[in-house]
Amino acid sequence: MSASLVLFDIDGTLTRGVGPHHLIALERAVHQVTGVAAPIEGIPVHGMLDCIILAEMMRAAGIPHADAERAMPDIIEAAQVLYLADMIPDLRGKRCPGVPDILEELARRDVLLALVTGNLTRIGWHKLSKAEIHHHFRFGAFGEMAPTRGELAKLAIQQARREGLIGPQSKISLIGDSVNDVIAAQHAGIQSIAVRTGITPLEDLHAATPDVLLDDLTRLDPAII
Repeated sequence: MSASLVLFDIDGTLTRGVGPHHLIALERAVHQVTGVAAPIEGIPVHGMLDCIILAEMMRAAGIPHADAERAMPDIIEAAQVLYLADMIPDLRGKRCPGVPDILEELARRDVLLALVTGNLTRIGWHKLSKAEIHHHFRFGAFGEMAPTRGELAKLAIQQARREGLIGPQSKISLIGDSVNDVIAAQHAGIQSIAVRTGITPLEDLHAATPDVLLDDLTRLDPAII
């Protein structure tokens, strides 16, 4: 049983600038399943769950809501298959500053690490595998598992408790680069740690009032975890 659980976002927090493969897979999946071209251009993606992005793509393309809902499970499956079939490059050079050093340090301190991300499950794991940091994480809550990031955080916490990995007094933190990560931590009642390694403007992160705001993970003091 660990005294601490840390939940990590992926894009902009653990990795950045990983290329267009993820978003292309979402576009191709919608077209493959529905036969309708639904461009992702103009759709907000930063800090969003993949399922929300897909729903917005289909809405903008004029696909009726009921049809989009029926197609969503097949689109989710297709997007993951397409991403894993793509030639994803080595992403070790796309790790954010401080990664994987902080992950290794937290592991040495027996901190339990898990993921809370908008990525679909197999996309998220494959991305981290290509960055060679997947092995640091025990499990994850992914973009198809709940309608909001806050609910994903709660799912991850529930899993850790259900499996006896943390106790009632264990400290829990969520680290992310977007306002939605901060809101998710607040929604789940846990410590929010924001990092400026994504594209969120500093003033927006300040306005979200995270418990801790860092330039990057090289500045994370393990003592606060």
